[in-house]
Amino acid sequence: MAGKGGGPADAALSALTRLGFSVPRALGPDLAPRIGAAVARRLGPFTGAHRIAMDNIAAAFPEKDADWHRRIADEAWDNLGRVACEYVHIDRIWDLTEPRDPNGRIEVDDATYARFTELRESGGPVLIFAAHLANWELPAVAAARHGLDAAVLYRTPNSRAVAREILALRQSAMGELIPAGLMAPTKLAKALQRGAVVGMVVDQRFARGPRIDFLGRPAQANPLLANLARRFDCPVRGARAIRLEGGRFRLELTDPLPMPRDAEGLIDVPAATQAINDVIAGWVREHPGQWLWMHRRWR
Repeated sequence: MAGKGGGPADAALSALTRLGFSVPRALGPDLAPRIGAAVARRLGPFTGAHRIAMDNIAAAFPEKDADWHRRIADEAWDNLGRVACEYVHIDRIWDLTEPRDPNGRIEVDDATYARFTELRESGGPVLIFAAHLANWELPAVAAARHGLDAAVLYRTPNSRAVAREILALRQSAMGELIPAGLMAPTKLAKALQRGAVVGMVVDQRFARGPRIDFLGRPAQANPLLANLARRFDCPVRGARAIRLEGGRFRLELTDPLPMPRDAEGLIDVPAATQAINDVIAGWVREHPGQWLWMHRRWR
């Protein structure tokens, strides 16, 4: 058993992780994602995760034929391969400036620009939900790069060595990073108390969560964001990235969602969790090939 400070195996894994990051870094932000996409499209269908993806897609879109299901799974592998290789280039990919250069990698429409300006001027506390769509790291980068006091919930890899390397990449581009775990709700609440914008990805299965409908099937969802919304009674918005051709993205920020309330006038956590996931389901149906179908969302 390794000690608290790690050991030779931990150091070796850390070195391997850095080496793994160095290859896409050397290839650059244009070539690396294209190679990652090609590799994922080639190898992904031979993994067990591919069967999970195919089953999920077929269940969510029973009206579509098998060729369409395979095409969406192929697109999902393409997207995942790109995300993996975009990780080390996230600071270069985010090139949005106030003039909104139409030739940049990031674009926002007028409505999102106005919403973001409103959010920046009014400040928090605000809760923002996102999903595993396109490159799901970009909404957090947007908040930190444009002057918002932001805190982001993230899932820590099991390996401490890998976690350190990923955290180093994220810290250079994002705001406060709060690891998922027993203390996460307390830390997120403290961020909201100081008036921060708190974001989290909420589309994965949560075994102890309320049972909702997601893409036409019963699923258990994470109620953390809805619980925080109930406690602080603050605005809840959605944010997503949409992958475009040529290594570009469109970022969208929603208006505050109307939150369902109970008889006491407080936010109804199960109903609010359903409302949030209804928005995400709409996003998935709009761009099904950009969602992460490979995880066991339904059990």
